[in-house]
Amino acid sequence: MLSVTLSLALVSMAVSQKDLLNMCMNAKHHKTDPGPEGVLYKQCSPWKDNACCTANTSEQAHSDNSYLYNFEWNHCGIMSEACKKHFIQDTCFYECSPHLGPWIQMVDQSWRKERILDVPLCREDCETWWEDCKGDFTCKENWHVGWNWTTGRNRCPSGSTCQLFSTVFPTAQDLCEKIWSNSYKYSTYTKGSGRCMQMWFSEGTNPNKQVAEYYIRNVSPVMVATTALLFAALLLTMFF
Repeated sequence: MLSVTLSLALVSMAVSQKDLLNMCMNAKHHKTDPGPEGVLYKQCSPWKDNACCTANTSEQAHSDNSYLYNFEWNHCGIMSEACKKHFIQDTCFYECSPHLGPWIQMVDQSWRKERILDVPLCREDCETWWEDCKGDFTCKENWHVGWNWTTGRNRCPSGSTCQLFSTVFPTAQDLCEKIWSNSYKYSTYTKGSGRCMQMWFSEGTNPNKQVAEYYIRNVSPVMVATTALLFAALLLTMFF
């Protein structure tokens, strides 16, 4: 009986590992399961063959008055187009990516039940994001929390001042890691290494699938082995 129960547990964990490679997080606008969309809007189009976003979500990701989160990019004056394209791409990556499973964590928030944490972004994506935004302005370091929402859209909190991005985020690492409360992790790996997730890529094969496979193969087995040992120990205390 013990061996059967343990075997079933290990099979379940192996299936869970496989699911991590192709899944959508439980969040506000994500589909239940990834799949082809046919057409996705502009910068979101690279995900059209297998996406967690709908065509409508991809279109709203490009709108200054998007209903997705009622978030105002222009909270400290008009954001430059060069900077804004990175936030659009960030939204496409977050909403559409089916290969974020290794970094999905459960949360207890009113608008989502899961989030991503420490997704390793390729160095080039962080560096160009910072370079194109360093001359723009913002009043906050962590854009997830602390806004004034009394108007229904995010406004700078009382007492804050608009400052250059390069002041609020002195380095590309600061920008990538702090702006969405550690959703991303600055990686020293570069595109094509198979060790970092690309926010920007062309239509065709999604390079991030290979990266997710690497982290599942090299990180998850340790977690599975540890979990199996703990589970076996628990069963031993139950049956003996």
